[in-house]
Amino acid sequence: MYHHTQNDNGSYNTRCLDCFMTIASCVETEQELKALESRHICPEKALADLLAQERAIEARAHLN
Repeated sequence: MYHHTQNDNGSYNTRCLDCFMTIASCVETEQELKALESRHICPEKALADLLAQERAIEARAHLN
């Protein structure tokens, strides 16, 4: 999930709401903004996904 702001000159900024990293600033179009966001790999989300996978593996191991 991302937060967009628009600058006085009409360009855009975007920030990841999971890790609060600025993904882009002074981007001219919303299409370019979306392309940059699609390439963002959020470290917070990646870590949460890895921990969830680890918990799932451990839960399955306890069931066997």
